[in-house]
Amino acid sequence: MPLGSFVASNSIRTVLLPLWERHRIFVTSAALAFALLWILPAIAGAQSSPAPPSAPSISLPSVNIGVNQANSPSQVVGALQILLLLTVLSLAPTLLVMVTSFTRIICVLSFVRTAMGTQTVPPNQVLAGLALLLTFFIMNPVIRDINANAVQPYLKHQISQSVALDKAAQPLRAFMFKQTREKDIQLFYSISKEPRPRTQADVPTYLLVPAFTISELKTAFEIGFAIYIPFIVVDMVIASILLSMGMMMIPPIIISLPFKILIFILVDGWDLVISALFQSFHTQ
Repeated sequence: MPLGSFVASNSIRTVLLPLWERHRIFVTSAALAFALLWILPAIAGAQSSPAPPSAPSISLPSVNIGVNQANSPSQVVGALQILLLLTVLSLAPTLLVMVTSFTRIICVLSFVRTAMGTQTVPPNQVLAGLALLLTFFIMNPVIRDINANAVQPYLKHQISQSVALDKAAQPLRAFMFKQTREKDIQLFYSISKEPRPRTQADVPTYLLVPAFTISELKTAFEIGFAIYIPFIVVDMVIASILLSMGMMMIPPIIISLPFKILIFILVDGWDLVISALFQSFHTQ
């Protein structure tokens, strides 16, 4: 082979081979795309073909939501009951906070975290979950009483809805009366200008609930004050030591935080806090 033709063929290879290597992926992708365009109509035709008679058919339920004109008073009452039920469900967390022991528990647990100075430890989700579990534990006798005297007879169609609501409110009102101070009830009576009741049964619920909430907040702040005292003493001791050593540039909270955590662990602080919370409720 002449030398010129050999050099020309080698130069062509050096040019064409990198081009092929560079565009090989593009050529392969184009070939796959053409193959899919050829196969997809056949697959669509196969899927659109009717199933054999022996294949089982699955029936799915249909849900229809609409607003129609009421033709009778019973339909209006039913719509209003549904609206009232949705409103109560949306306000259920607020009702849980206002008429149970949740308010006092969550406030005391927040005081513990703030007094220790641990910022967001335990996190809010943990404190809320613990407070909710303790609330169910404390309110367990009330819940059982409501279930036995109101819920179950109503589900068995032994009592009407109004009677069930009255029976369910009685143990809850009894619990709130045990935790509410008479001074707080008198406060709302003086604001509302209502006549003074003779018995506890004469106190309306709309006056009892805010009085109960104020009493819970006051009790929670009293417990929080008792919790703050030992932690303040630790902070003062650490601050005095740092000042006597001339270390005035170091914040005392940084040094006192490990000591407060250590003291809280040594005295089994969570056990003391939970036991104090349970003893603060008048359940008898």
